[in-house]
Amino acid sequence: MPQLLLEIFSEEIPARMQQGAARDLERMASERLKAAGLTWEALNVFAGPRRLTLVIDGLPAATPDRNEEVKGPKTSAPAQALEGFLRKTGLTQDQLVERDGIWFAEISSKGRPTTEVFAETVDQIVRSFPWPKSMRWGTGSLRWVRPIKRIIALFDGAVVPFEIDGIQSGDVTEGHRFLGSGKPFAVKDFADYRAKLEKDFVLLDVADRKLRILEAAKAACAARGLALVYEDGLLDEVAGLAEWQTPILGDMDPQFLSLPPEVVRLSMKVHQKYFAVRDPAKDGLAPNFLVVANVEATDGGKALAAGNSRVLSARLNDARFFWDEDQKVGFDAWNDRLKGVTFHAKLGTLAERVDRIAALAREIAPLVGADADQAEQAARLSKADLASGMVSEFPELQGIMGGYYARLAGYPDAVADAVRDHYKPQGPGDSVPTAPVTVAVAIAEKLDTLVGFFAIDERPTGSRDPYALRRAALGVIRLVLENGVRTPLRDLTLQAIFGVTNITRVLDVVAQFEDGGTSTSGVGAPVELLADAVVGLYLANAEGDLPSPRQVSADVLAFFADRLTVLLRDQGQRHDLVAAVFALGDDDLVRIVRRVEALAAFLATDDGANLLAGYKRASNILKAEEKKGPLPEGAVATGLANQPAEETALAFAAAAAATAVDAALETEDFAAAMTALAALRGPVDAFFTAVMVNSDVAEERDNRLKLLGQVRDVMGRVADFGQIAG
Repeated sequence: MPQLLLEIFSEEIPARMQQGAARDLERMASERLKAAGLTWEALNVFAGPRRLTLVIDGLPAATPDRNEEVKGPKTSAPAQALEGFLRKTGLTQDQLVERDGIWFAEISSKGRPTTEVFAETVDQIVRSFPWPKSMRWGTGSLRWVRPIKRIIALFDGAVVPFEIDGIQSGDVTEGHRFLGSGKPFAVKDFADYRAKLEKDFVLLDVADRKLRILEAAKAACAARGLALVYEDGLLDEVAGLAEWQTPILGDMDPQFLSLPPEVVRLSMKVHQKYFAVRDPAKDGLAPNFLVVANVEATDGGKALAAGNSRVLSARLNDARFFWDEDQKVGFDAWNDRLKGVTFHAKLGTLAERVDRIAALAREIAPLVGADADQAEQAARLSKADLASGMVSEFPELQGIMGGYYARLAGYPDAVADAVRDHYKPQGPGDSVPTAPVTVAVAIAEKLDTLVGFFAIDERPTGSRDPYALRRAALGVIRLVLENGVRTPLRDLTLQAIFGVTNITRVLDVVAQFEDGGTSTSGVGAPVELLADAVVGLYLANAEGDLPSPRQVSADVLAFFADRLTVLLRDQGQRHDLVAAVFALGDDDLVRIVRRVEALAAFLATDDGANLLAGYKRASNILKAEEKKGPLPEGAVATGLANQPAEETALAFAAAAAATAVDAALETEDFAAAMTALAALRGPVDAFFTAVMVNSDVAEERDNRLKLLGQVRDVMGRVADFGQIAG
C-alpha cells in the first residue's frame, strides 16, 4: 500500500523542544487521519535540529465511503428542534425517515482521496502546532518555532500539492548546513530520503545520533586512558544540537579540579553542554572535557578543543570566584539573609521555616538513633546555602554546597552530610539516606512542607502539584520504610503542626480551641496558649477559613495512605490490600507494609481465597440482618440442644483463632496471624455447607449470627477483608 512522507524543514529547533514536537506531530496526525476514516500499518516520527519528519506506511488511496444513521428529535418535538436537526444534517424533512415516533437521517458520503485529506491535515497541524514558544517572520501571519524553509509532501512517490502561507510543498530538502553538498536534492520515498540525508551528513533518528555520540565519545576517552562521565539528560540535549555529531576530547586547566566536582560538572553541563571525564585510576574528575561538535574538523579537532577550553576556563573562573567569596561569608550571615526571604506569604520566611524544621528534627532524632543536638544543628544550617553566591548561580547545587561549606567550617561530618543530603530522596529513582542525622533532618524538612501547605489549604488537585507535595510524601514514606523507622506517623504529623512532644497536652489545647471551652484535664491552659503551641504562623497569619489542626493531621495521614498505595502498587501489591490494612487505623508504615505483604501471601493460597469467600458470605448475611435491627450480642453458646457439630466446631475454631491471632499481632508476626486465620477455612466451609443460619428457632438463629460476627471480628483484627476484591 502507498507510503506518505512529510518533512517540515526549518531553521534550528531548540533541542529541548524536539522530542515534545515529535510526540505532538504523531498525536495530531493520528487524530486527524483517524477522524477522516483512514487506517495504516505503521507511523513513525523523527525530530532533529532542523526538521520534523512523519512517515506513514500502508495508507489506502482514499477514505472509505460512509453510510450512517443519525437519530433526531421525536416527531412530536417542537418545530425549532426539527429545524435545528435539518440544519445539522443538511437535509430536508421529506428526506428524513420516521420510525417509532422518532426522526432519523440517513447520510451517505463518498470517500475522499487521501491526498486531499493529507493536504488539509498538514495545513491544520502547521497552523495549530503547540510549540512552547513560536515566532512570525517576514510579512506572513504563520507561527512556527523557527522560520519554515521547505515542506516535503509525498504520497506514493508523488508530490501532494498545497501551499501554506507562501510555502509550496514539494519533494526537495537539504542536508547538513556545513558538511553537506550545499545543494537541495529531491527524494522519492522515505528510504531514498533517509539514505540521501545520511550521505549529506544528517542522521535522522535521534537514537542513531545518541549511539554515534556514545561510541565516539567512549573511544576518544579510552584512547587516552580516560572514561566518560555519562549523563542521560545531557546526551538527550546534545543529540538535538547537531545533525552529524563529532565528539572531541579537550583539556582544561588542572587547577579547576580544586573546585567541588559537582560544580565543575554542572558548569560544563549547564553552560557549555560538555561531558565531564574521569580518570579510572584515580578518584575524581580528570582535567578534561568532551564536547560534541557539529562538524568534522580537518585538524582532528585541536582548534575546536582549544577554543572550547578557553570558554570553559572563563566559566570555571566565575565558579571559583563564588567558591572563594562564599567561604568569606559563612552560615551566620546567610541565615540572617533568610530572615528577609519569604518562603510563602502564609508560612513566613525561610528563617522561620528553618526554626520549624530544627525543632522537628530534634524530636525525630531519638526515633532514628540520631544525636538530637546534631540533628538540630544540621537543620539550622540546611537552608543557609540558598543565600550563597554559588547556589544563586547554580540552584541545582542547593544542599550540596551547604555540605561542602559546613565541612570547611569545621562542623562534624554527620552534620555536613545531613546538610548535603536532606533534600533526598527527590524522586522515585533517587537514593535514600541512611545516616541517622540525615534521616532526621530529611523527614523533618518534608513533613514541614506537607503540613504547612495542607494547613493553608494548598493541596494537590488532579495533575496540579505546584509545591511537589506528592514527592515530599513519597520521600517521607521511603525514608521511614527503608530505614525501619518505628513511630506512629500521626505523632510526627502533630509534632510538625505544633512543634512539641507532649501530644496529650497538644490535643487537650486543640480540644479547648475547637470546643471554645476550658481544659478539663488539669493542664489549666487558656485557649490563647494554642498560638504558642502552633509552629510558625499557621494561625497568626491565617486568612479566611482554614482547616483545624486536627483536620490537617487527618488529611495529611490520608494523603500518606494514598501515596503508600501508589508506591506499593508500583511494587506489585494490590491497592485493595493496602486499603484493607489502612482501614484498621494503624499509622506505623513499617508495620502496615509487613501486614500487607503477609496478607498478599495469604490470599495467594487456596485457604486464603476460600476464607475470603467465606468472610464475604458471612458479612453479607450480617449486613442483611443489621438492616432489620440490632444484631444479637453476647457469647456464642456451644451446648444447645440439637446443635450441629459443624457449628460447635466453628465456635471452638474461632475462639482458638482469636487467641492465636492476638498473640501473633502482639509480636507483629503477621505470617503466624495468617496461619491462625487459615485454620478457620475448613470449619467455615463446613458450617456453610451443613448449617442453615436463618433457623426458624430464634435461639439457634441468634447464636449462629453471633458466631458469624465472631468470625468477622477475628478476621477484622488482621485486615478489613470487606475492602478486598474477590
